[in-house]
Amino acid sequence: MNSKIERPCETLSVEELRAELKRLKDNLCDLEEIHSCTFGKRTTVHIGAEQAQSMQEEYEEERSLYNEQMAVIEGHLRARVQ
Repeated sequence: MNSKIERPCETLSVEELRAELKRLKDNLCDLEEIHSCTFGKRTTVHIGAEQAQSMQEEYEEERSLYNEQMAVIEGHLRARVQ
């Protein structure tokens, strides 16, 4: 999943910002589904504690990155729409 914005937010139109926000939200949803399936109640995963901890940290970092980027885009959208 690509979590990087290709162009600076300042150069994107309102429609492009909305599309980028939707893409980030979809990617975050996918990431959360994958994490849920990997560590959810329905699936038993046999991995070592170190790998499980590493996967959890990676998930949290990626989730944080998506949330930060969405907040930036939402800020740009609010500023432009008003």
